[in-house]
This record gives sequence, structure tokens and C-alpha cells, in this order.
Amino acid sequence: ERLSNGLPLYWLNAGVQDVVELDFVFPAGLWHEAKPAVAQAVAALLKNGTSKRSAHALDEAIEFYGASLKVQAGNDYATVTLHTLTKHLPQLLPVVYEIITDAVFPEEELAIYRENFIQRLLISLRQCEFVANQRIDALLFGPTHPYGRFTQKEKIEALQREDLLSFYKEHYALSRMQLFMAGNVGEKEVRCLEEVFGTVPRNTGASADRSYSPEPAARQPERLVNDPDGVQGAIRIGRLFPGRHHPDFAPMVVLNTLFGGYFGSRLMSNIREDKGYTYGIYSSLSTYMHGGSIIVHTEVGRDVVEDAVKEIYHEMERICSEPVPEDELLLVKNYLLGNLLGDLDGPFSILRRWRTIILNGFTEAHFNENVAVYKTIGAQELQTLAQRYFAPADYHEVVVI
Repeated sequence: ERLSNGLPLYWLNAGVQDVVELDFVFPAGLWHEAKPAVAQAVAALLKNGTSKRSAHALDEAIEFYGASLKVQAGNDYATVTLHTLTKHLPQLLPVVYEIITDAVFPEEELAIYRENFIQRLLISLRQCEFVANQRIDALLFGPTHPYGRFTQKEKIEALQREDLLSFYKEHYALSRMQLFMAGNVGEKEVRCLEEVFGTVPRNTGASADRSYSPEPAARQPERLVNDPDGVQGAIRIGRLFPGRHHPDFAPMVVLNTLFGGYFGSRLMSNIREDKGYTYGIYSSLSTYMHGGSIIVHTEVGRDVVEDAVKEIYHEMERICSEPVPEDELLLVKNYLLGNLLGDLDGPFSILRRWRTIILNGFTEAHFNENVAVYKTIGAQELQTLAQRYFAPADYHEVVVI
């Protein structure tokens, strides 16, 4: 439904405990940045001061009711999430409203953020897996693409309060907000939201959506030595994937699960169980609003890096050239359907699932079609799909020691 001023509200009354999760979602992720590192800085500092209250006073106002308020910026969206007992909603909503509409990003809070972020970044850059993750994204999307660029010390140092304020005013505008609420809630809680968020005029200034195209690097295996004394290597082998809106997405969920998406996958049974090269190896299918990727990631002992890389490609070739045995496919299907039921356990999990569907512009029918694919897809279809997406020649490869 919509509040009086037109703000979209999706709510779900489920669960027996008197708790509620409220998500305020804005198109304020990395995709929308005009300047690198701004989206995450705004999310980190959103609740660190308004014109009326300091960061400490805001924290106290929320913690007094035993509630939690988190702000996170992803690739596409930023989400402000409130968890609280349902009965405290009337007291807490005005605080959230104040934070969303009146953040001021105090200069001293930004200075602390810059310093802490750079400290954390310098520590992370010593870890081979952190560097490998940065590198594979840059190779797949290009170093200036929002999904491919990574945070650098100079970019953090260059952040100015004005950058944060202008991003915040444009992308955290109420006109661009979507509300999601789940828990033991009803009309009374909807009225609470109406009183705080439904009576204010929606500023209608919509910002222009940015447009980027991936610019993948030339394919050549990369070997980086990050720590000359390092005992393990981080392996990342990946390619672009068209994204969630592509008809291959649901079949690919099945294929990727079988290949490397769960504990019983082929990559696990070969590289962990048979060879003992690693504790864990996974293939992840990541999809965003404007594209996606398939990436195999693992950390192995330095001495077996090249053997592990060879085995990953061997599994790709095998899945392209041999039909999947029926019993293995059945196992994967049951795992996926079981996972789906697990995901729909509890109001907050259900809300997150629906939030993804709604933000992507899908319907309930689309969800049901995906479930039908998980149930009915056959070995021949999967082999054709594997030949499309698991050809080793299409993959970028990074090893960081």
C-alpha cells in the first residue's frame, strides 16, 4: 500500500513475538556515486549527528529502547534497518525520521571515519584474499566501473563534507524511499508510519540514473605477490554474468550450486575432499541491478596453488562435456528447495526475499517460475548452459600470495 503522500509501504504480519524489522531502502549504493567512496561514507555517518542531536545522543535515544539501527550501502541500494519491540515503534520512528531527513555529517565525525577507515584498509591490504577480491572485480568490470573500482587511501583522504551532503540530499530524498516492514504488526503500526512519514511532502526531485558499461581487462592469468613470506595463495577465477533479469538466471542457480555453490559441490569434493588443498572452495553467482558475475574463490597452500587452479578448470571442462548424473542433480534440487523453505522461515527472512523480488521489479509469478525451474530442469539443459558459461577460455584468473 501507499502512505498518504505516496510513499510505497510493503508490510507483512507474521511471527508470534512482538518484534518488528523496518527497512528504509534508498537508491544510494555505489552505482550512484559521482565520487568514489562517498556512498559508504554517507551510510557510515548517517546516524552520527543531526542539527538537533550528536551521534552519542542519537545512540542513546535508540539504545534506551533496546533497539538497533544499522545503515548499509551495497552496490545498488542503501538500507536503514530498525529492529525493535513493536510497542516502542511510536517513540523510535521520530528518531529515525530525524536521522533520515536531517543528517549533518559533522566535520569531526568525518575526520574520525577517514582515520579509522584508512587504518582498517591498510590492515586488509596485507591479506591475500582481500587483494584478490579487489583485483578480480577490477578485471571483470573495469577499475572505474562502480562494481569494479575499489577503495583507495587517497580517495578516502579526499572525501569532503560537501561530497557527503550533496550525495545524501540527492539519494536519501524521501521521494526515492521504499518502506518494508515485517513482524507482529498490523494497522496500528501502519498508522504510526503514516503519522511520521506519511504526512510530509515528498520532495519529488528525482536524480538522473547513471550509466556504465563493464570494460573487462584482456584475459591473461595474474600472479601477484602481496606478502613474500605468505604461506597461502588466494585464487579467484571469474567471468561476467548477465544478471538476475536474464532468462538463464534460474537455471544458472541450479548449475552453479552443483558446480561450487554448496558444501556437497563438485569443487568441494575434488579440491577439498579428494586433494585436501583447502578447507573450503566456492563458486558464487552474484547479481546486481546492472549485471553480475560468476567467481570461484578459495585459499590454498602456496605450494599447491597451480595444482588447484588446474583442478578448477578440469571441473569446468567436465561439467561442459558430461551430462550430470540423475542422482547428483536430484540432490542439488532437493538442497535448493530445502534452502528456499529455510529462507521463508520467519517474518524477517520472508521480508528479505520479497524485498529482493520487489526491488528488481519482479512479481510473485516470477518467483514461482524460478521454483518450477529448480524442480524440473534436466541434465541436457544444464550441459548446454555449462557450455555457455563454464568455458575455461572465458575466465579471468588471479592468484595473490
